[in-house]
Amino acid sequence: MPDNSSFSEMAAPPLPVRPSAAYRRGLRDALGAPSLVLFASYLGFGALVRASDLNLIHGLFSTLTGWALPGQIILIELYVAGAPLLAIAAAVALTNARLLPMTVALMPMLRSPRWPRWLYYLAAHWVAVTGWAAALKACPNQPPEERLPYFLGFSTTLWTATFAATGLGFWLAGSVPPLVSLGLVFLNPLYFMLVFAGDVPTRLRLYALVLGAVAGPAFHLLDPDYGLLLAGLVAGTAAFLLGGGHRRRPGSRS
Repeated sequence: MPDNSSFSEMAAPPLPVRPSAAYRRGLRDALGAPSLVLFASYLGFGALVRASDLNLIHGLFSTLTGWALPGQIILIELYVAGAPLLAIAAAVALTNARLLPMTVALMPMLRSPRWPRWLYYLAAHWVAVTGWAAALKACPNQPPEERLPYFLGFSTTLWTATFAATGLGFWLAGSVPPLVSLGLVFLNPLYFMLVFAGDVPTRLRLYALVLGAVAGPAFHLLDPDYGLLLAGLVAGTAAFLLGGGHRRRPGSRS
């Protein structure tokens, strides 16, 4: 006799796709440590804006449109130092250039025929380190139609938190020591490193973390201006070669 249980499993309809539930799931995931860390980081940024004798609207507009903390800090510092506008634009563009390969790597994972193209251009605005790392970890385990709503729920929650923190940090400036405000800014890259350290499914990622941690300080001592760029290039290339990335087929996780 045929195995009716196997037949019923094969004939069972697929689980319904629930974009709204995926959006709420992304929102809930962002409300924990990711939002707290970014909120604290942007408290420091808001304090920096006020310490630089700029208006609150400058800080809020920067977070609203740019939303990349290293580039925002460089923008403020160079503007206060009186650097030419072209030099400021070039420095911010180079600092935020890391977002381009992150976007290129993430968007194919979020793609689904269900969503219009313009929605992906909107989502690209919210590609940042924390949301990108969370999406790479969570989205492969979700149906393709739910990945974009999840990412939007996660990232827009972070964006809202950082916008509010910029204003609050500006208002609280002067009530905490300057070193505390500066330390808050560095919570974001520290959190990003811990996220990847706790989830290293491939040797490539592990090699990149270890080699980058070693190469960063060493190259900074050799050349403070280009040390970070050189460290990323050398450590990333070495991790790729050591991990056998040049021999791996697309989709391989070994």
